[in-house]
Amino acid sequence: MKATFVAALTALAAREVAGHALFQQLWVDGTDYGSTCARVPTSNSPVTNVGSRDFVCNAGTRGVNGKCPVKAGGTVTVEMHAQPGDRSCGSEAIGGAHHGPVQVYLSKVPDATTADGTTTGWFKIFSNSWSKKSSGRVGDDDNWGTRDLNACCGKMNVKIPSDIPSGDYLLRAEALALHTAGQAGGAQFYMTCYQISVEGGGNASPATVKFPGAYSSSDAGIRVNIHAAISNYVAPGPPVYAGGTTKIAGSGCQACESTCKVGSSPSAVAPSGKKPSDSGGETGSVPEEINSGCTVSAYGQCGGNGYTGCTSCAPGSTCKAVSPPYYSQCAPGA
Repeated sequence: MKATFVAALTALAAREVAGHALFQQLWVDGTDYGSTCARVPTSNSPVTNVGSRDFVCNAGTRGVNGKCPVKAGGTVTVEMHAQPGDRSCGSEAIGGAHHGPVQVYLSKVPDATTADGTTTGWFKIFSNSWSKKSSGRVGDDDNWGTRDLNACCGKMNVKIPSDIPSGDYLLRAEALALHTAGQAGGAQFYMTCYQISVEGGGNASPATVKFPGAYSSSDAGIRVNIHAAISNYVAPGPPVYAGGTTKIAGSGCQACESTCKVGSSPSAVAPSGKKPSDSGGETGSVPEEINSGCTVSAYGQCGGNGYTGCTSCAPGSTCKAVSPPYYSQCAPGA
């Protein structure tokens, strides 16, 4: 990719508020618990320092009173949107071509309302990372976990392993945006910790890693240029726990129980199933694309090679090519 394009994206990153996002709500087996057990960050800005305390549950977060009850073997649905309190499907959950993997970890803790996650170990139970599109020339064209979030109104289904012990856990949902990750410190992490209490579990003892410490800024899955051709991509962190699941990026909005590979090795499967809808507590079908009639906020992406998102800018902005033909954004006041 041209150096001028890298420089343009770097300059945009500091202003690209429209592309920022928050994991905010949680569903448990189709029941909407909203944000009652979520340590929702106070800002939708990313964490970029993988060695910081903020990398555990995000900046400025602390325990809340609620714990969401989860049955071992059940399914939770993490929900992300760009702005605090927003649950609409009219705009992308994480816009601005913020392509990258979505991963979920658990940490067994004495009390989910007070634990900070720095002294207890974490194990990965879910990954929706990357898959190659046959027509894709560069990484921007490929399937990514964050693209699935956008296609599914910000929701991602995650199966809780059936063999983990009962008790309190912190569930850490993480989205990694790689649009500026070709430079040191350019990778953007968006994470939220949910407080859950697991019932009916087993006696498994998964191997764990520590946050911070599990990731390095030089990891191949973190320092990567997705604007060039990609033949393989491995998300950062340990493998998915043997009782966890790996979803194939681009496989739709299906529930993971019937369409995901148990453990860390991906397996191509046909999409099917149901998931929570964008409003209320009922379960229903969700369309794979929700770009019809949507608009892009100022500084969000509105065009470019391989882009399939919203192309209409919000009032007061006009879609302008920043580095043609790769990237166009909504420029305010144009």
